[in-house]
Amino acid sequence: MSVLPKSNATPTSRRSFCSAAASCCGTAALLGRAGLLCAAGQAAGRAAQVPAEPPATPSRPDVAAIDHDRILAAAERCLTQAPTPLTSLQCPRSPGTVHDYYSEAEPDTNPDAVPSAKAAPPPFTAHRDALFSLGLAVPALAGAHLLTGEQRYAEHAVVQLRAWFVDPATRMTPRLDFGSVLVTQAQPATDAPVFTVQNNPSFAAPPAPPEGGRFQGILETLPLVEIAQAIPFLAASAALGEADLKALHAWFAAYLRWLTEPQDTGPRLPALARDRKDHHGASWLLQASAYASLAAPEGDVSRSEDSALADLRHRFKTVTLRAQIAADGTFPHELGSETPYRDSLFNLDMLAGVCQLLSTRFESIWDYSLEDGPGMRSAIAYHFPFIADRAMWPFRADRQHFDELPGRRASLLFTARAYQRPEYAALWKTLRPDPPDPEIQRTLPIHQPLLWVRQPPRAA
Repeated sequence: MSVLPKSNATPTSRRSFCSAAASCCGTAALLGRAGLLCAAGQAAGRAAQVPAEPPATPSRPDVAAIDHDRILAAAERCLTQAPTPLTSLQCPRSPGTVHDYYSEAEPDTNPDAVPSAKAAPPPFTAHRDALFSLGLAVPALAGAHLLTGEQRYAEHAVVQLRAWFVDPATRMTPRLDFGSVLVTQAQPATDAPVFTVQNNPSFAAPPAPPEGGRFQGILETLPLVEIAQAIPFLAASAALGEADLKALHAWFAAYLRWLTEPQDTGPRLPALARDRKDHHGASWLLQASAYASLAAPEGDVSRSEDSALADLRHRFKTVTLRAQIAADGTFPHELGSETPYRDSLFNLDMLAGVCQLLSTRFESIWDYSLEDGPGMRSAIAYHFPFIADRAMWPFRADRQHFDELPGRRASLLFTARAYQRPEYAALWKTLRPDPPDPEIQRTLPIHQPLLWVRQPPRAA
């Protein structure tokens, strides 16, 4: 990379230029102008420091205007939500500490199960649900602060972040060893409890070792992606101090290490998720990209050279495209599931998020494709007609919630901007942004696209 030679001339700073202008134009006029700017700054707060956006075009719609009322309505609801960190939602079956994320999943129904056996208790999903709610709240509050400059939105977002990631008494452990544990069938019906609590002296026999987590659990931390995306927007506010910001960066850096560093022993859950050829692999890649982006230096040149982001770009181009996308743009490993339509659109959104995070002006992966066709351009071109009309979907319909899909897909917005396709943006604007069913909401990995298409404001 060439470096421009340094000039011996002293560059003119913005401050020195303004001072010269004051001398020429008169201090009275300058002070009058400054008074107007000060009043405007007090009214708009930090929002005054948001970089100006280019005018909207058919392929680059004004997301702030389109989502303005939606964002503020969501943020107002979030202002009434108190933090619910993991320590306030304990499960006696968890083998970890109160700080460890724990969730359970039901195994596939076994038609040959013994009728006399006691049914297992309902799966514990309180941690999953609380993290999902946090992933909706923090980005909505950050978006509202970006739009209005009102500190109350940023302050409440920071309260949530401190409880989950900063406060030693309540923060979550930055790893996921106990996610999506299978709830196994209990022993035959007796008066004995179905599950026992570890080290509980009231039981004569020690409990059986609990089953460990599975790689599927990593999908449940997908809400952390938009939280990581929201943090730079909150960093420009007075609500997020330097110490809290440093603690947040440290937490996400630790979780990124757990996701990416080789593990010689144990279940190797991150590697199992990473190497899947379906939406689990895309979830791993999107999360790793988001957490690496949070830690990356500012500026397109620096981000292009950042080693973690460069490794992820290389993986996308050499592994992900070949493993996940067929030459015609389909996702073959999603089509065999019970919800092929939902999973395909879910995967499409996540891969679009990856391209959005990893691309810079100096290195874009939007236009990268393999010689025989697989790439994001072919993936969105294939799925676009079926997002516009799900009745045209050529494969079997989803077993559940098919009529509630597709929902507003961020992949349409991002590819409209990347490929200059106004028809993608036009369709994006017509789709429902917030489906009422949580199961559909969970397969919309990006709920606040404003935070993805805007640059974070810079602190004064």
